[in-house]
Amino acid sequence: MSQRLLHTPEGVRDIYGKEYARKLYVENSLRESIRLYGYEDIQTPTFEFFDVFSREIGTTPSRELYKFFDKEGNTLVLRPDFTPSIARCAAKYFCEEKKPLRFGYAGSAFTNTSSLQGRLKEVTQMGAELVNDPSVQADAEMICLVVEALRSAGLKRFQVAIGEVEYFKGLCEEAGLDEETELDLRAYISGKNYFAAQELLIERGVEEPYKGRLLKVADLFGDMDSLSEAGALTDNPRSGAAIRRLQELYSIVELYGAADYVSFDLGMLSKYRYYTGMIFRAYTYGVGEAVVKGGRYDRLLHQFGKDAPAVGFVMVIDSILEALSRQDVGLPAPEDVREVCYDQDDFSEKLKEVQALRKKGIPAVLTPRD
Repeated sequence: MSQRLLHTPEGVRDIYGKEYARKLYVENSLRESIRLYGYEDIQTPTFEFFDVFSREIGTTPSRELYKFFDKEGNTLVLRPDFTPSIARCAAKYFCEEKKPLRFGYAGSAFTNTSSLQGRLKEVTQMGAELVNDPSVQADAEMICLVVEALRSAGLKRFQVAIGEVEYFKGLCEEAGLDEETELDLRAYISGKNYFAAQELLIERGVEEPYKGRLLKVADLFGDMDSLSEAGALTDNPRSGAAIRRLQELYSIVELYGAADYVSFDLGMLSKYRYYTGMIFRAYTYGVGEAVVKGGRYDRLLHQFGKDAPAVGFVMVIDSILEALSRQDVGLPAPEDVREVCYDQDDFSEKLKEVQALRKKGIPAVLTPRD
């Protein structure tokens, strides 16, 4: 047998035994938090038509998708991101529904990238999406659900950083940036490449005070004072409305008792272009990337035929497990399996013993004596 058949491809791995038991415990804890907020389970296919994740939708770049063809010649992709799938599903089955819709989901997501740096190409994700609710209360519900879910999984030291796409778009609008320049600038700022951002604005002839305001975005992070500073930076209506909404959001988060876990970062800009308002990420010790990502996407469902606002998030289970491990957070260990040995003479007796253990919730196996 080829040694190659014994190994997995780069970027995927086997999980078994106690490690898998820990993973199931975390998944169940997170799922229960989502259920308690009234979210109903939904399952979408592992692969979809390519158009669900196309450039027009504003999701993962085509080069990072796992693409293949069916017998009819349609281009299919393994889902890299749940949100467009949930949006498609909501538009198909709930097109006329006006009441708020709450969906919870879990499954694998796939990213085909060569620059792994230790990251997995297949990860387990779990999340929630709230459709048909444009309110700031819905935004706050998402933030506070994330806080409660992460705490239920065993994390204590984490922070949810909140940004606002509309604030940035307001600054771009008053500076007269075209769409291409705005997208390039967003990529540089979200990638923390401030030198390239400055060069881009100089190259495109953006003058002061607009250039300074756009570059200042990267420094607008921290507590409520950062929001006041951001509000004083410009008087354009679009950015001003975004700041006022964040301030209202924070007051609601305080009512939930989750304010200690929240901060603001107006330089945080997602690579997903379908986000239209508040965006957020949760960070914790021991993991370089965000363990939760989310935000508001009020125009995404329109791409599938339903005009509806929506907000949601996704949690990366593998990253949460890594954080719990590096922070030495103890999780309940599964009960050891009882081994009951038998031979031909006492099989019936030992079988009854095993059945009695199982009825008590104790895992047990029957093993022949040597």
